Amino acid sequence: MGFMDNAKDAADATGDRIGEAVDDTKERISDKVDEMQADAAVKNAEAERDAVHAKNEHKENMRDH
Repeated sequence: MGFMDNAKDAADATGDRIGEAVDDTKERISDKVDEMQADAAVKNAEAERDAVHAKNEHKENMRDH
C-alpha cells in the first residue's frame, strides 16, 4: 500500500499545484483588466479635459472678436 499512498499523495500535490496555478492566472488576468480599465478612464478624462479646454478657448476667441 505504500506505493499507492505515495502515488495518491503525488497526485494530490499535483492537483493542488494546478489549482494554485489556475488561481494565480485568474488573478493576473483580473489585475490586467483593472489596469486596462484604469488606463481607459485616464484617457477618457484627458480627452474630456482637452475638449473643455478647446471649447473654452473657442468661446474666449469669440468674445474677443
